[in-house]
Parts: sequence; structure tokens; C-alpha cells
Amino acid sequence: QVQLVESGGGLVQAGGSLRLSCTASGRTFATFAMRWFRQAPGKERALVASMNSGTSTYYADSVKGRFTISRDNAKNTVYLQMNSLKPEDTAVYYCNAVSSSFRNIYWGQGTQVTVSS
Repeated sequence: QVQLVESGGGLVQAGGSLRLSCTASGRTFATFAMRWFRQAPGKERALVASMNSGTSTYYADSVKGRFTISRDNAKNTVYLQMNSLKPEDTAVYYCNAVSSSFRNIYWGQGTQVTVSS
């Protein structure tokens, strides 16, 4: 079983930055693909960024050039650096881990990000 704990959310003005962190328990973190999702009020949860067990990354069009996903396997942690934040980035952000076999998927509890205009 893997537990994911997010941190780093908060209230920021438009144009500001935040860095989210997600720390995983367990010894197989390096083999997991890690993803960040977000869910705004009244909307479906959507993929924001992902990073496989190597260095390949994916970004939603809405965050390209502003957000950066990275991971530190020695710390069992994945990060989401968010720059040039916009009010439309306001959402609960969730960390997600997928095992290499795709048989196990884990979610964090979510962290609120609010961007004021």
C-alpha cells in the first residue's frame, strides 16, 4: 500500500507562484508514474501534468510553459512548480501514483490552490 501526502497549497495572487509537494510512503516510488490532477468546483477532475519513472513528462495545454513537474526519488517526492498563476488555476490539486504494471493506482487527499485576481 502506498500513501500520498500533498502539501504546498494556499492562496496566491494572480501572477504568483506556488510549489506543491507530494510525498509517498513505500519503497517502490521510483518505479511509479506520478501525476497531478486538479478539480475545480463543478468540473471534472482533469490531468494537469505527469512524469513517468524516467524523465518523460506531459502537460495539459492550459499549463504548458507555466507549470513544471519534477521528482526526487531519494525523497519519494514529486513536485509541481506553478508559475504565472491565473484565477482559472483555482482548484483542489491531487497527487496520483500509478504502478509500472498499471494495476495499482493511489491518490492523495488533495490540496487547495486559490488564485485571486
